[in-house]
Amino acid sequence: MEQILYRYNPWWEEEYMPASFLERKHIFGNLKNTLETRQVVILTGLRRVGKTTLMKQLINHLIGDQGIDPKLVFYVSLDDYLLTGSTIIEIIEEYRKINRVSFSEKVYLFLDEVTHQKDFELQLKNIYDQQNAKVYVSSSSASILKSKKSFLTGRNVVMEVLPLDFEEYLNFKGIKTKKSDKQLLEKYFEDFMQTGGMPEYVLTGDVEYLKELIDDVIQKDIAAFYGVKDVQILKDFFLLLMERSGKICSINKIAKILDISPDSARRYLQMFADAYLIFLVPRFGKTNERLLSAKKIYAADLGMRVYFTGFRDKGSLFENYVYLKIKKCNPSYVYQDGFEIDFLTQGKTLIEVKYNAQMGEKQKELFDKIEVKKKIVIENIFDLEKIDKLEK
Repeated sequence: MEQILYRYNPWWEEEYMPASFLERKHIFGNLKNTLETRQVVILTGLRRVGKTTLMKQLINHLIGDQGIDPKLVFYVSLDDYLLTGSTIIEIIEEYRKINRVSFSEKVYLFLDEVTHQKDFELQLKNIYDQQNAKVYVSSSSASILKSKKSFLTGRNVVMEVLPLDFEEYLNFKGIKTKKSDKQLLEKYFEDFMQTGGMPEYVLTGDVEYLKELIDDVIQKDIAAFYGVKDVQILKDFFLLLMERSGKICSINKIAKILDISPDSARRYLQMFADAYLIFLVPRFGKTNERLLSAKKIYAADLGMRVYFTGFRDKGSLFENYVYLKIKKCNPSYVYQDGFEIDFLTQGKTLIEVKYNAQMGEKQKELFDKIEVKKKIVIENIFDLEKIDKLEK
């Protein structure tokens, strides 16, 4: 095990050379702010969305900027098959032995893909309660948030890592524009809607990378994780979800198309949501309406959606992007009298998205009559600033 841990932590024996990363200022700033807290920080999100990179950037910050002794910083990926059979506690004990770190010394532990470990919550609780450690963990499965066990209650904070937004996309592409360059910005935004925000794909443009990523998520984070034997059914299911992105999802219709039971379709749908490939938005209303009404589906990444559907229906892609921008506000959709309003946030802001278009008369009547704190219509990329500081 010692050789494996040295491989993960080259800063223990080499002169520290910080890795070069393109920084995501907002989320990295939030991550740095957690350094002074006691809580276990859980980074969640789609596979390869940048969780590991954020961990490595924080390691850079600790060693390079804060002058923390490199031997007090430990990183490991717990999905490494060479570590199978070793518990988190045993791995950390081995780390302490290697570097002769006493239990009284504060250490910084970065545990990637923690859900690959059995009883990870209990082990994290023991580390939190018994060791002088600041712990960061990551997971590509939402199961870490849905566990009915309560070991980490009050001991953790969750940070969801989403694909790059438009501003981050421009930064990754090295594009600088002025607000006066309206037409140029609109063209770049359409490029962004076509590419999406998966960091590596933005940098390389390699379509094979995107295909392999989707296959990886379906095979490792869904089929293997949940024991689904028919991987082709999952791939066909995901194609249907991408074609219906931005629309209300009928479980019965999907089940009929794929010739599976509605119960199986419902389970598969939740698996895709738990793997962060899609997001499900409930209908606004009383508890029964929220639970029983069909959900709207949004793709986690625009590039993945375009890969399956082609670059069409820009209005729907734009709506999908707006959803990703306001996801933190827990939006629902509104459906009344046969008409739909895109979003009503938890903070009571009503939002309708019309990409270079306008509402129809009946929809406008519904929009006007709903009583809320605030109403926003988003018709182009310059309207996006209206949602930048929405209350949760």
